[in-house]
Formats: sequence, structure tokens, C-alpha cells
Amino acid sequence: MKVEECHSLAEVRQYIDTLDDQIVELIAARNGYVKQAANFKHSINEIKANERMEAVMDRVRARALEFGVSPNLMTKLYTIMIDAMVEAEIAEFQNAKSL
Repeated sequence: MKVEECHSLAEVRQYIDTLDDQIVELIAARNGYVKQAANFKHSINEIKANERMEAVMDRVRARALEFGVSPNLMTKLYTIMIDAMVEAEIAEFQNAKSL
């Protein structure tokens, strides 16, 4: 990903705001897929899928290194995001089973 050279603080902030909008949109899309995943799982243990979470973390850490971003930062961000999405997926799973 190319980072444009900015000529003012306002321009930097404009790029950051645009990226933040895209990040939120991507996280929302990811969350939508996570909720759909509940339809294909048979238990809460399957939702928690520790092996899958480890694989995601390994991949994200590697990508962070490729882009020169702290892998520890990515791990922290993804841990928060995955924990929240697992809770949402469990709720989706329980709602589907109660119907």
C-alpha cells in the first residue's frame, strides 16, 4: 500500500479519516461473515475454535511485519476484535437454535 506524501496536517488528517472510514467498513463486513459462520457450526466450542484463532493471529502478525507495523499492536487489536466477534457469533448461534 502506497502512502501519499502530504503537505499539511489537514491533508494528513483527511487521509487518516478516509482510512478510518474504510477500516470501520471492513470490520463491519468481517463481523457479518462471522455471524454467518454461526449457521455452519454445531457447538459453542466449535465457535471458539482456538486453532482457527491462532492461525488468524499468525497470519495477521506476518502481514504486519510485511507492512512494517508492530505485530504486537496487531495482536492486541485482533484479540479485542475476535473476542467481541466470538461473543456476537455465540449470540447468533444461540438465537438460531432457539427458533
